[in-house]
Amino acid sequence: MFYFLKRAVTWWNSQTLGTQLFTWRKGERVGEDDLGNTYYQTTGGVRRWVIFNGEAEASRVPPEWHGWLHHTYKLPPTESPLPHKVWEKPHQMNLTGTAAAYVPAGSLKRAKPVERQDYEAWSPE
Repeated sequence: MFYFLKRAVTWWNSQTLGTQLFTWRKGERVGEDDLGNTYYQTTGGVRRWVIFNGEAEASRVPPEWHGWLHHTYKLPPTESPLPHKVWEKPHQMNLTGTAAAYVPAGSLKRAKPVERQDYEAWSPE
């Protein structure tokens, strides 16, 4: 019962009940990415959407699927994969707010803050 209520009123846990019904009625499965997100479109390809595997976080959509979702590419990456350069790094989701987030050297959030050598505190005379 709790699972049904949670799905009915929250959008950040995969999909809502309305999205699931729309996907069931009008959705045509196009593909899936490495993170388990599933991509759909309507029969004519006018509307495109993603059902997230877990938390709905836009930075979890890889660049090639992002381009397809926003109609930059006509064909999905399953049919026409993008060529990758040797210098390209693999897609990484936004780590802000997680334990793996970037923390600058002088931040108090660091386990052991680094003492700055380029700063001298002002003291009134």
